[in-house]
Amino acid sequence: MDIKAESLKKHYEWQGKIEVISRAPIHTREDLSLAYTPGVAQPCLEIQKDPDKSYELTRRSNLVAVVTDGTAVLGLGDIGPEAGMPVMEGKCALFKEFADVDAFPLCIRSKDVDEIVRTIYLLCGSFGGINLEDISAPRCFEIERKLKEICDIPIFHDDQHGTAIVVAAALLNALKLVKKEIGSVKVVINGAGSAGIAIGKHLMNMGVKHLTFCDRFGIICQGDPNNNPAQEQMAEVTNLEHQRGDLADALVGADVFIGVSAPNLVTPEMVQSMAADSILFPMANPTPEIMPDIAKAAGARVVGTGRSDFPNQINNVLAFPGIFRGALDCRASCINEEMKVATSYALASLIPEQEITEENIIVSALDKRVAQTVAQAVIRTAKETGVARI
Repeated sequence: MDIKAESLKKHYEWQGKIEVISRAPIHTREDLSLAYTPGVAQPCLEIQKDPDKSYELTRRSNLVAVVTDGTAVLGLGDIGPEAGMPVMEGKCALFKEFADVDAFPLCIRSKDVDEIVRTIYLLCGSFGGINLEDISAPRCFEIERKLKEICDIPIFHDDQHGTAIVVAAALLNALKLVKKEIGSVKVVINGAGSAGIAIGKHLMNMGVKHLTFCDRFGIICQGDPNNNPAQEQMAEVTNLEHQRGDLADALVGADVFIGVSAPNLVTPEMVQSMAADSILFPMANPTPEIMPDIAKAAGARVVGTGRSDFPNQINNVLAFPGIFRGALDCRASCINEEMKVATSYALASLIPEQEITEENIIVSALDKRVAQTVAQAVIRTAKETGVARI
C-alpha cells in the first residue's frame, strides 16, 4: 500500500477526522427548553456565581484545545495553520480514541509570541487544558512559559514533553536490559530544538548526569555564539567536560544516542565507537539518523525509532492522552515535572522486567492499559504535589 496516496484518498472521503456530537437529546419542546432557552439560563447563573461550576455544568471538564501556528508541522516545517489542520484533527482523534478526551483543533494565524499567548489565554475559560502542538523553537519555549504564568489550567507542549516522557520510559527499560544505571551512562542528544532540549531536561530530572547536546554546528558548548537562549541555558549544565567537535566526537564512548534531528547522520563507524551494549534512539521521521538494521550490525544492543514498522516505537501517543485524562479527572492546575517523571515510570512498568528484550522495551501504542495507567500516575502525583483541585 502507498500510505501517502491512500491517506490522501481517505482524507477526501472523511472530510475531517472529528465532528461534534450532541450529548443532549432534542426531540421535543421540553427537550429544547431544557437544553436551551429558557432552562439554560439557570446553569449560566450558577456559573456566574462560581466559575468553577463550568467544570460541572458544561463539557469543559473533558475538553482540550489542540493549538498550533503551523510553523513546525510533523517534519514538514512552516506550512501554515490551515495546512497543519489535518495533523491537529488527527491529534484530537487520538485523544478521543485512546483516553475519551474531547479535543478541538485551533490553528492560529500568527507567529507573534505575545499575540498567540493572548489568544490562547482569552480562550482558556472554554477548556480544561491546552495542548500546544507543532510550534517552532525557540518561540515554543516562550509561549509555553508565558501561558503557564497566566493560565490556571494545564499547558502542555507535546512535541517537547510527550516525546521526552516516552524516550525516558524506553530508556529505563533498555538500561535494565543492559544492566547500566541511569546516573552513570553517557548520553548524547543530537538535535537541540524543542524536543531535544525537553528530552535533556527530563532525563536530567530522571537522574542522568552525563549529557551532551549536538546540533548542526557540532557539540554545544557554553558561550557558543550559535546558541539560542534555550540552548545556552542547557549548555550551562551539560557537556561538563567542555568537549568540542562534532557528533562523531561526542559519540566516542557514549552509552546512549538520542536523535531528534535529520536522516542518516549516524554512521556505522560512529556506532562502533560507542560503549559496549549501546542504546540508540534515532527518531528522525520518516528516515531516522541511522536505520535499525545498520545500527544493529554495527554493534548497537537496543534500537528504537519513531516508526511503527520497526520494533520499539517511541510514540507520543503513549503519553499525552493519559496525561490529560489524569489532569482533567483531578482538575490539575498544571502538569508539573513530578507528573512527567511519574508518567515515564508508569509507562516503563507496563513491561515486566522478565519480558524486556532488545525488541520489547516500550509498550505498544495500541495497548489498552496505557492511558489508564498513565492517568492514575498523573492523578496520584498531582495530589502528592498539591496541584489537584478535586
